[in-house]
Amino acid sequence: MRKEHLSVLTVAVAVASTAVTDTAYAHGFAGKRFFPATLTTDDPFVADELSLPTISSIKTPAGDDGPATRETDFSVDVSKRVTENLGIGFGATYKDLRPDGGSTQRGFDNVAANIKYKFYQNDDHETILSVGADWDIGHTGSKRVGAESFSTVTPALFFGKGFGDLPDSAMYLRPLALTGSVGIGIPSRSSDTTVSDDGDVNIERHPHTLEWGFAIEYSLPYLQAFVKDVGLREPFNQMIPVVEFALSTPLDRGGGRTTGTVNPGILWAGRYMQLGVEALVPVNHQTGSKVGWIAQIHFFLDDLFPTSIGKPLFAN
Repeated sequence: MRKEHLSVLTVAVAVASTAVTDTAYAHGFAGKRFFPATLTTDDPFVADELSLPTISSIKTPAGDDGPATRETDFSVDVSKRVTENLGIGFGATYKDLRPDGGSTQRGFDNVAANIKYKFYQNDDHETILSVGADWDIGHTGSKRVGAESFSTVTPALFFGKGFGDLPDSAMYLRPLALTGSVGIGIPSRSSDTTVSDDGDVNIERHPHTLEWGFAIEYSLPYLQAFVKDVGLREPFNQMIPVVEFALSTPLDRGGGRTTGTVNPGILWAGRYMQLGVEALVPVNHQTGSKVGWIAQIHFFLDDLFPTSIGKPLFAN
């Protein structure tokens, strides 16, 4: 990671630690279980939240379309509760593409929107289930950075399960939690046809995709508060080690192999904000040739502004 990004993250940790060391209040709870906001897989809960910024960088491999490229993304995402269990969200990403031996290309990717409804919560078993859909809106980004001219809608199921209900014989497994999602990416058209300057006809197919991912978390705050006080002090008593798996599998139209990353990292959750950093480890050569990274500063708007912009638009 670049030194300037490390410095920003270090300062943010210091400021947040001095401001508050309590676990978040309203955001992402099922019973005693606090589910943190994950960086590369979708969360199961509905909340008022702001990710500003999320920065990631990874080297994509060379292919038929061009040379190996260092891609660095700068993203902002905001989510808003309409009711206690229904939320909407929007996201934008600015891309910096630096191909080997080529000129740098910069621009915005397509705007993204989403809707999510939490239909089940069991506090005793620390379980949340939601359904929703993501919408990648075609023609809203720059072709220079590969923004698609077609839209993709991805209906999905989201889940979260904490293991605080395990027996005493497995007490040190109680801080574990699993969150994730599974959905089907549906493109608005099946293919695009282009004609090159020399008259060659090229057909690019757009497959349906299985978008799936999950995160394995071990909550040190949960360990300290509900299992055994092992003597952790700030900032370690607010940390949640995590491994995320973010994967995409083409289902038809010659889409090729599964691509994605495995992302080990650490999250720090305070009352009003969360900080996270993870490695991006490609699952195969089709995904990338080198390990990348992702870092995020995430604000809990429902805890920062509980009586104004952090509350649902309509009460149940």
